[in-house]
Amino acid sequence: MNKTKIVSTGMYVPQNAVTNDDLAKRIDTNHQWIVERTGIHQRHIANPEGGEWPTDLAAKASMQAIEAAGLQPNDIDLIIFGTCTPDVKLPNCGSILQTKLGITNECGAFDLQAACSGFVYGINLADSLIKTGAHKNILVVGSEVTSREIDWDDRGICILFGDGAGVAVVSAAAEGESSEILATHLSADGTGREFFEQNVGGVAEPVTPERIEKGEHFFQMRGREMFKIATRTLAENARICCRKAGIEVEDIDWIVPHQANIRIIETTGKLLGVDPNKVIVNIDKYANTSAATVPMAFHEATHDGRIKRGDIVLFDAFGAGVTSGATLLRY
Repeated sequence: MNKTKIVSTGMYVPQNAVTNDDLAKRIDTNHQWIVERTGIHQRHIANPEGGEWPTDLAAKASMQAIEAAGLQPNDIDLIIFGTCTPDVKLPNCGSILQTKLGITNECGAFDLQAACSGFVYGINLADSLIKTGAHKNILVVGSEVTSREIDWDDRGICILFGDGAGVAVVSAAAEGESSEILATHLSADGTGREFFEQNVGGVAEPVTPERIEKGEHFFQMRGREMFKIATRTLAENARICCRKAGIEVEDIDWIVPHQANIRIIETTGKLLGVDPNKVIVNIDKYANTSAATVPMAFHEATHDGRIKRGDIVLFDAFGAGVTSGATLLRY
């Protein structure tokens, strides 16, 4: 059976950086208030006129990863696109991205909607497909433009989110290489759907002028409940993966958690007894980019030299659903 390797990564964020001070010009807030509660200093916001939709961001990040892997676009034989903010309802973002990358081999391409857990779900699926030999080079994407789905007059939620894309090329490790995915875990608890939801916009609750006027089509979140679920779930995911791999939590070199809130990240680390210096954090620069947070943080940490080949790394995410997932790997 093949061992799965994350061969390369890429990331891209929109050009427009919006600081906390910028937000304070619109809503009743200030930089210190936001930083103390979230750890966020700024976020990148896509151009509302277009050209920076999720597939545009993903295309730029994907070309970085494909080139870094020494591949050509047509070497990709499957695209898994994690997003809850697709460009359009149909066709799927994976198919749109395939075209934007100039891939002509008719590879499979689909969207995976697990909210903020989307990239980790995608990596775990890719791991199974690589191990069985079903695919050779899989492009796993997390790309979101959440700025189009939030009420910018609601200070409880608009301060939290940003736009961005992170991707990984996943392939079989060459014989003799140490890279491999050691353990995976996926879960969901549908009883927690009301803690983070967007009820309007689907078949059950179509968008109407009345619902738009009331702002019912935007993301809705109950922050306190999500905080409790997130910290408990992230810690348990880490322990489950470690048990599956037969290692201790202290054996992990780096944890790359979902970047939702600095308090969630810090509390999870304390529950696990992990040195804060072993936790990758970049929420201050990008805010919560949903499915893109884990790949973006991982990309930065591998490219600045913190995470090195051979290190034991844990991806750990949670999202609306309530979904969660973890991946333990030797990079």
